[in-house]
Amino acid sequence: MSIGNARAVVITGASTGIGAACAFHLDRSGFTVYAGVRKPEDGARLQQSGSDRLIPILLDVTDQPSIQRALTIVAEQCGAKGLYGLVNNAGIAVPAPLEAIPLPDFRRQLDVNVIGQLAVTQAFLPLIRQARGRIVNMGSIAGRSTIPMMGAYSASKFALEAMTDALRLEVQPWGIHVSIIEPGAITTPIWTKSADDAAGREASMEAELKRLYEPTVAAVRKVVDEAATRAIPADVVAKIVEEALTAPVPKTRYLVGTDAKIRAFLGQILPDRIMDRLLTAVLKLPH
Repeated sequence: MSIGNARAVVITGASTGIGAACAFHLDRSGFTVYAGVRKPEDGARLQQSGSDRLIPILLDVTDQPSIQRALTIVAEQCGAKGLYGLVNNAGIAVPAPLEAIPLPDFRRQLDVNVIGQLAVTQAFLPLIRQARGRIVNMGSIAGRSTIPMMGAYSASKFALEAMTDALRLEVQPWGIHVSIIEPGAITTPIWTKSADDAAGREASMEAELKRLYEPTVAAVRKVVDEAATRAIPADVVAKIVEEALTAPVPKTRYLVGTDAKIRAFLGQILPDRIMDRLLTAVLKLPH
């Protein structure tokens, strides 16, 4: 298949949520989109709703052979033009008290959200350099401030902030722009999946730890459920991703959503102890 003159972009984690919204939006905007999915059936579903420019590829960010196979496909089709954009979107959320989270679960959180992003970036950077392209990392407002139960997820997003800053300086000699998107509450299946995952983790938690953290878990779950009712559509994030890929001089950071902007502002002006008190009151945390 020839990709013609369309700019080519790879998106990881494109099966659902923000990744799928980005794939469809960029497809409609005329990009050739290589949509990374882990299951063939997810790719088939994307193809049904997209144009011929939307090309699903099997891509598991935690599996190096999978990354290399995806790279081979993209390199063969892009040729000397190289790859214009990489959207590192794949991610999971592993909610749990830090005292109680199983270490394999914590490692999995970092493996997907941090190490996987770097592995994909390392693989595709030579193609991006050819095109003087762009890299867009999907962060979160949780990469600036965290709440109880979300320490592991926030740690991964804080790490992605640092990686974005370092990479932006490292690749600037080749005209490559690097941006990070920092959404607040977005309508996406990640939180339903993480809630189901958390329920199973809580069931296996030691009885004493479960008793100790039950009030905090209940308080945070209630707030998260309420936030989900106010979440904005993933399409809003997709439009910001397009801006980061096409603006003459893209921003280094894009806050998305009113809640994200408020949390970022408060984090800048309030001392830590005051922020702790505010969160304790708003979340109705035990203290």
